[in-house]
Amino acid sequence: MSESRLTPPATPAELATLLEAMLFVADGVVPLEALAEASQCDASAIDEGLALLAAALEGRGLRLQRTGSGVQLVTAPDLSLWIERFLGLELESKLSTAALETLSIVAYGQPLTRAEIEAVRGVNSSGVLRTLIQRELVEEVGRLETVGHPYLYGTTAAFLQYFGLDSIDGLPPLETEEQSSLLATLEAERMAG
Repeated sequence: MSESRLTPPATPAELATLLEAMLFVADGVVPLEALAEASQCDASAIDEGLALLAAALEGRGLRLQRTGSGVQLVTAPDLSLWIERFLGLELESKLSTAALETLSIVAYGQPLTRAEIEAVRGVNSSGVLRTLIQRELVEEVGRLETVGHPYLYGTTAAFLQYFGLDSIDGLPPLETEEQSSLLATLEAERMAG
């Protein structure tokens, strides 16, 4: 079929089917704009098609995962041990307490600088941060507009997949006291910097 004979999907259900096929062949996170351009549909139609696809995948082996302005198909987290066994993969090494602590600080406070992470943890976090970056759970997401322009860190799509989250909004809420303490420490660090 030549590209000139392509017509946009006529119904939301047809669009959901097309989006599923596109996401199935994609290598990773696909920007929503790329889906809109390829399907010749507007952003609201893409959102509707993705909502239909997510509903259709509920209770199945795949799930739709949104990451910022992108989306991808991933395997259901509760099937990960079966998938690892099928693929003959070694069980992934578990994250250390320090790594989990750092990762939770980044997840709840992102974007953060290394100094802000260290202010909350109270210890040097460069080694743990380097490990989290190597494991692709944390990434540099920009630079802070201040002296020295330190890197800002945030979580990745791999983070969401590792913890079985559809989006960062799926994180469990912090207890009020924990949240207040974290926010006060981050605010004090930002005022000092």
